[in-house]
Amino acid sequence: MASTRTKNPFVYLQQVRDEARKVVWPSRRETVISTIMVLVMAALAAVFFFAADQVFAIIIELILNIGV
Repeated sequence: MASTRTKNPFVYLQQVRDEARKVVWPSRRETVISTIMVLVMAALAAVFFFAADQVFAIIIELILNIGV
């Protein structure tokens, strides 16, 4: 059984280069669109969690002030 492991670093680097050539890199347009989508989703998540935090803070405040 042949081992796929190699001890020669030059052979390893050549294999890495060969595999890197097979990668399909996204276009500039795809990268920009994906980046914008990530930023929009992060902003929406921030707004959602801020609103949820405010609602929970009001509820906790109402619960804790009941006995006053």
